[in-house]
Amino acid sequence: MTLKSIAIVGASLAGLNAAVALRREGFAGRLVIIGDEPHRPYDRPPLSKEIVRGDWPVEKAALHIDKELTGAEWRLGCRAEKLDVATRKIWFSDGGAEVFDGIVIATGSAPRRLPGAEMPGVHLLRSLEDAVALRDDLARPGCRLVIVGGGFIGQEVAASARTMGLHVTMVEQVAPAAHVLGHDIAMIMANIHRRRGVDVRLGVAAAAFEGEGRLRRLHLSDGSAIDADVAVLGIGVIPNTGWLEGSGLNIDNGVMCDESCRAAPGIVAAGDVARWPNNRYGEFRRVEHWDNAVRQGEHAARRLLAEAGGVHPGPYAPVPWFWSDQYGLKLQLVGTPVAHDEVRLVFGSGEEERFVALYRRGDRLMAALGLAATGKLLRYRKLLESDPSWEEALAV
Repeated sequence: MTLKSIAIVGASLAGLNAAVALRREGFAGRLVIIGDEPHRPYDRPPLSKEIVRGDWPVEKAALHIDKELTGAEWRLGCRAEKLDVATRKIWFSDGGAEVFDGIVIATGSAPRRLPGAEMPGVHLLRSLEDAVALRDDLARPGCRLVIVGGGFIGQEVAASARTMGLHVTMVEQVAPAAHVLGHDIAMIMANIHRRRGVDVRLGVAAAAFEGEGRLRRLHLSDGSAIDADVAVLGIGVIPNTGWLEGSGLNIDNGVMCDESCRAAPGIVAAGDVARWPNNRYGEFRRVEHWDNAVRQGEHAARRLLAEAGGVHPGPYAPVPWFWSDQYGLKLQLVGTPVAHDEVRLVFGSGEEERFVALYRRGDRLMAALGLAATGKLLRYRKLLESDPSWEEALAV
């Protein structure tokens, strides 16, 4: 295959890193970066913290554009609406269509919505515009905030709002991020929020949003209600694959790729939208983390170049790494705790708000979680690269 033109669909962190990797690996042809937002790529982690709190101007979230991308074509405020895999033809929202030799799909994900929640005062948080709108709403005098969902975005918004002195209620059906961290660790996180004044309500779900003109009250599944001026929905995301229906790609909770991030001849995927088999853990899933977007974008670029005679990068099998900043505490997770058999605290405690927890599946260490314990967690991050046994991990 000859690669004279490559389209990167998604002006995202993954898309940006794929673009830079293509240039650094020697691709000198036409490079087109397509994004449905009007902005060049920006960093999303500050949206729930520095931007929402008003600590940063929005332009500070912009990602650095390397000099290697001088000459790249940016098509911003333009959506890719359709793809034909056989011809690698893309149709755009502006009415145009083009054929490319290679395509990187990096369209990310979108927040889940709730029916009946489309009213002023109810927010999603994914884009710069979302963060600015939420920031402005939280500045309302006497603002009362309710967060639906206790995932990491919800927890970070709760921490930001409490730092601003706002009244905050968090509603979660189980415990904050329990589907990732396990119930016991999730309850530690719930209690950290409670100690800082968040009204954490577990075992209930949002039932109905009430308000004339804007939100005034949230009704819960147990029959109770919460008075609120602002709500944030943090109930997870779904991959942006709607534009790929009928494309010829295999779509199932993301773009299905092989172990090297290849989705079809001349087409790779990276970031939140990519679902691939990580042979290190025997998993077939998507990873929605900042670090993965960077590394997978680079790997996918090299995999695409391999189709034109470049060096095949082999399987993409990272040890995932994730972090979340709340109340001045850094929570970090390395590895994958999904479907773990046991979680054990090996340092500190929840009451101290400083700990390390290890996750076991079978006789292997699968993940390590640290709160305010960066130095100790780094040892487990190195260890996880060697696929350690549970006994090896406990010996550390």
